[in-house]
Amino acid sequence: MGGGGAGGSVKDVKSKAELDGLRQGGAPLILHFWASWCEASKHMDQVFSHLSTDFPNSHFLRVEAEEQPEISEEFSVSAVPFFVFFKDGKVVDKLEGADPSSLANKVAKVAGSINPGEAAAPASLGMAAGPTVLEMVQDLAKVNGSSQIVNQAQTGLDDKLKKRLQQLIDSHPVMLFMKGIPEEPKCGFSRKVVDILKDEKVKFGAFDILSDNEVREGLKKFSNWPTFPQVYCKGELLGGCDIVISMHESGELQEVFRDHGVDVVGTGAGTGGTSGPTGLSANLSSRLQSLINSSPVMLFMKGKPDDPKCGFSHKVVEILKQEKVDFGSFDILTDDEVRQGLKVYSNWSSYPQLYIKGELIGGSDIALEMQKSGELQKILTEKGIAKKEKLEDRLRSLISSSPVMLFMKGTPDAPRCGFSSKVVNALKEEGVSFGSFDILTDDEVRQGLKVFSNWPTFPQLYYKGELIGGCDIILELHNNGELKATLSE
Repeated sequence: MGGGGAGGSVKDVKSKAELDGLRQGGAPLILHFWASWCEASKHMDQVFSHLSTDFPNSHFLRVEAEEQPEISEEFSVSAVPFFVFFKDGKVVDKLEGADPSSLANKVAKVAGSINPGEAAAPASLGMAAGPTVLEMVQDLAKVNGSSQIVNQAQTGLDDKLKKRLQQLIDSHPVMLFMKGIPEEPKCGFSRKVVDILKDEKVKFGAFDILSDNEVREGLKKFSNWPTFPQVYCKGELLGGCDIVISMHESGELQEVFRDHGVDVVGTGAGTGGTSGPTGLSANLSSRLQSLINSSPVMLFMKGKPDDPKCGFSHKVVEILKQEKVDFGSFDILTDDEVRQGLKVYSNWSSYPQLYIKGELIGGSDIALEMQKSGELQKILTEKGIAKKEKLEDRLRSLISSSPVMLFMKGTPDAPRCGFSSKVVNALKEEGVSFGSFDILTDDEVRQGLKVFSNWPTFPQLYYKGELIGGCDIILELHNNGELKATLSE
């Protein structure tokens, strides 16, 4: 990004030094913390990109939160998407979450008018903008300036409307909220999705959001998705036109429908892609049994716990985390033999599948229902599944694991920040043996230790369970010749 914002490009920030240099320029600057695994981040990144075109005299910067922990820590980023707004090099505002309206509003406050007295005419009005942002950006393009931008954020939904929306979403295994009806779509994006669903040969319900403004506006808030069409499968939002097209072209949409037992036109309902009981070889049966029993709580899912590849798998991962139990997992996308074989073995046609002590519990809907009723916790207790140790106990155990214990970024052989490197060198020069823990590998420890020790930064050095201090204190003790004595009292 060149001086003044480079006419609407978004620049990826690779270091804190690079960010600090841009801040010193004094131009309005908006920083987007994102993560590649987060769908909300990807959606907001499209909005962010279009806004960069609308406000070319500002810097629009992007930081992958987990790849730049030093920058993320500086601005206390704990969730993505997350935005920080700068003016004259100083932080003037922040925004957490996927809220396109608030983002546009805050950008306008920081960046000001493009041309005083003129309405914005964003390049984002073209068809290339993509349906997931087009409707929102068109609304924003009508006005300019913070006092004029329409705040589309809806007030809290009442229980009656929530219930109605949920009933509509659940009224069909595949449900499309669109402009118009399947026989007569009222926008090109809705037409594309209808054509795709017909091509997939799935039965689907539809609701014309043009016929009911309460549903139209309420569903945006309910689903945290600002545009239409919206496609749902078994109550879960798949996305809008762009996502459905991408899933259709990659074959993923067919897999989602198959794995969730969606009825295909001309076939029986609920087959989930399993045509009938097929004999499994002894080797495969033995392998599946071993996998199921490889952990007391075992989840067969799409993706991995830290990178789920479908909303249903993500839901069960969150449930298990909330229950505070350790669990094993297997990514069925990596092994089609396991994926297809387990459906027959368990007589369960979809994923995820959750097992406890070798017994099938069910999929995401059953796991959620059992959690809400308390039945899941009861089963875990009856099966002797212990909850993870309390964080405070874990931190005490880590701190006491070595007489001299260093919590740092990276390892002693490969420090990941200059401050950690300096403390490691000081300890080595003193000839002090020490244990270490890489806080970049465990965010629970990283955040928890800040509160536990009442010390907000890293590295942190402990001796016999007591905090000595951070980099400045350690270097001062080292330079004064007091470090070794302090660590041997």
